[in-house]
Amino acid sequence: MNRYLDIHSYLHRVGFAFRALQSKNFRMFFFSGMLSLMGTWIQNLALGWLVYRLTDSAFYLGLVGFAGQIPALFFAPLAGVYADRMNRRQILILTQIVPMVLAFVLSYLVCFDKIQISLVLIIVVINGFALAFDTPFRHAFLLEMIGDRKLLINAVALNSTLVNTARFIGPTIGGILIALYGEAFCFFVNGFSFLGMIIALMSMKIPRFIKKTGNKSVFSDLKEGFLYTFDFKPARYMILLVIMTSIFGLPFQAFLPVFARDILSGNSQLLGFLTGAVGAGALTGAFFLASRDSIKSIPNIIRFSAFLFAFGLVSFSLSQTIWLSMVILFFSGFGMIVQFAATNTLLQTVVDEDKRGRVLSFYSMSFLGFTPIGSLMLGTIAKYIGVPYTFTLAGIALLLAAGMYNTKLSAIKRILS
Repeated sequence: MNRYLDIHSYLHRVGFAFRALQSKNFRMFFFSGMLSLMGTWIQNLALGWLVYRLTDSAFYLGLVGFAGQIPALFFAPLAGVYADRMNRRQILILTQIVPMVLAFVLSYLVCFDKIQISLVLIIVVINGFALAFDTPFRHAFLLEMIGDRKLLINAVALNSTLVNTARFIGPTIGGILIALYGEAFCFFVNGFSFLGMIIALMSMKIPRFIKKTGNKSVFSDLKEGFLYTFDFKPARYMILLVIMTSIFGLPFQAFLPVFARDILSGNSQLLGFLTGAVGAGALTGAFFLASRDSIKSIPNIIRFSAFLFAFGLVSFSLSQTIWLSMVILFFSGFGMIVQFAATNTLLQTVVDEDKRGRVLSFYSMSFLGFTPIGSLMLGTIAKYIGVPYTFTLAGIALLLAAGMYNTKLSAIKRILS
């Protein structure tokens, strides 16, 4: 009898962790998104390997990371204004079509040996513009898609789950595909992976879009969103931590080809396993967050995950053993995604509905827009002191940032009491 109750309790907890899938719209989004994002991670891995194969330069890895994400620094806040004004579904369909076409173009160029690093930079910049609009619109569309605020916290966590399921599976597949068929095939696979999400978005049944009327200019709305975001102390503290993590932490993923080939003496398959280890940890972290039923513990969760990611980055930069590096990357991935997803969840919960798109655009700008600055800065430093020592220093900077966040924890907790 006790065994039956234990099994029943376990199944109940599993079902609770996936409760947002009660929404048909979210189910379509979740499963098509997983396919699309697997293609994206396959492409990301292949792109890093291609760039390093063409240039043998850690600087160019950082430069490509910079070029692909810098548009978000300037355009994500503007996208947030339009996310509060425009039909979110229509824009999201467009932001799937653009990277789909670019993936096919990249595949063609590599397949027929016409690829150059300058063309790679042009393609990733255009893709970056699409991403700058996709992310704020996607976050703001989440509540509209599921239609039930009670499911929002779980939907945010499950959104991170699908991202990190793809992060776990995609690079492993990508490493094998590169070894068997080359980078061009990976880009081709990614192009097709967008079709499911386009079909899902077109099939969703959501309330009819009603265009908001008003006399405010775009820049007036942008200013209002900026002042609201940074005058609201909890949002300010969380976003500042995200900015620091984006500058000093997230760029390490762009430099994994260096660790895989030069430090751990591996090939594209090892790169896939390293990236997959990050994804496995991130997936575990997303499941952990999805099982939470209250937001009151989230400020503490953000603090713990920020310290975990920082310690993980320092440890990984010093490791020269494959199995140890993979274990460290697992815990680093856990800390990284829990920090970002928990911040997203808390922001989604506490901000005013009419400013949701703009606040989330500043959150998006924080991890998309500042990561390329970090990539370029750390890539430049790595030219002089090497990649491992560069990320040792970056990890120490993250420890200081987590310590600063810890001093502001009581102010964040007050809004939840």
